[in-house]
Amino acid sequence: LLLLCAASGLLLAAVVAIPPPEEAARMARYVLHSCDWGALATLSAQEGLRGRPFANIFSLSDGPPGPCGGSGVPYLYLTDMEISVQDLEVNSNASLTVSLAQTPYCRKHRYDPQNPLCAHIIFVGSIVKVNDSEAGLAKKALFSRHPEMESWPKDHNWFFAKFNITNIWVLDYFGGLKIVTPEEYYSVKP
Repeated sequence: LLLLCAASGLLLAAVVAIPPPEEAARMARYVLHSCDWGALATLSAQEGLRGRPFANIFSLSDGPPGPCGGSGVPYLYLTDMEISVQDLEVNSNASLTVSLAQTPYCRKHRYDPQNPLCAHIIFVGSIVKVNDSEAGLAKKALFSRHPEMESWPKDHNWFFAKFNITNIWVLDYFGGLKIVTPEEYYSVKP
């Protein structure tokens, strides 16, 4: 079934356009599901940077590629050894930005990553470890897109986490940001 969803996703991606600008919640889901990584910003707890914004790149996934897999929940695979995770242990609040700039879409249309038509989504919330009942879903979501993760050193004590979304801003057209509530976001399909 997973293979069927991935294959149908590739076929649909060739013919399905991105959501129109008036469907901001759908756009947010679409962009997240299209992205394999994002920029996570924390408030630094590190000496010399304490309290200042600190952004770092993280692999993520909301489900296996294709139209059958997106839950809308950004899952991450983390270790306490990572500097941003150390920040999160002091203050779990963060923002996460994902952009169609990492997909072929913006290159195909010759959109600069800063062009509003090269949609990007800014999520605000917190990072939380997933519980045992959700760990299987997080593992499937992440390892289907990032198979290398399975071979990462076990002694790094990797754990599955999710971005608990409280606020969503969508920039996908001219005229400024659009605000989407988590309820609107989770009620639509990408």
